[in-house]
Amino acid sequence: MIAIGQTLVSEDILEKKFVCDLQACKGACCVAGDSGAPLEKEEMDILKKIWPKVKPYVPADGVRAIESQGTSVVDRDGDDTTPLMDGKHCAFTFFEKDGTAKCSIEKAFLEGKVKFKKPISCHLYPIRVVKTKSGDALNYDRWDLCKPACKCGEKLDVPVYRFLKAPLERKYGKQWFAELQLAAEHYQKPKKPSR
Repeated sequence: MIAIGQTLVSEDILEKKFVCDLQACKGACCVAGDSGAPLEKEEMDILKKIWPKVKPYVPADGVRAIESQGTSVVDRDGDDTTPLMDGKHCAFTFFEKDGTAKCSIEKAFLEGKVKFKKPISCHLYPIRVVKTKSGDALNYDRWDLCKPACKCGEKLDVPVYRFLKAPLERKYGKQWFAELQLAAEHYQKPKKPSR
């Protein structure tokens, strides 16, 4: 792990290559799993507040799920998350004609209806943040669904941290990211053989 301010960053985030390949995975991260997207406390309030503006972008079955469960729920692990639709995909998900899962919150954001892009846990994926007493620990989450993204990242030679520059700056700021980039450059320098 590498320390940047009050955060610890897994070396995998500097080493592993990753670029989302939506054509290949069809947004499977919005659909797979047994829980919704992890939410930070302030995001729960934001979702409640922006729900009327996001609602028109959510399919009818998702609207029913959200109106019966709320814009956030506590999952079986005790974590705050987005609700699921019939125990399957995130209730904020909509599907394009080709079957690609996309985020209704992000669509509302892109169309200028809300100022909140989407939960930071979604924006940061495949980085997962664990809160510790001393700060955040950032880990690289390996998921078979993301094999196409790993291949794409390898082909384009883009490490996880560079692919996620925008959400990392959103969460921790530009100065923090600049420090991470310096640490990554130092970390990746070839090591001189010891005599």
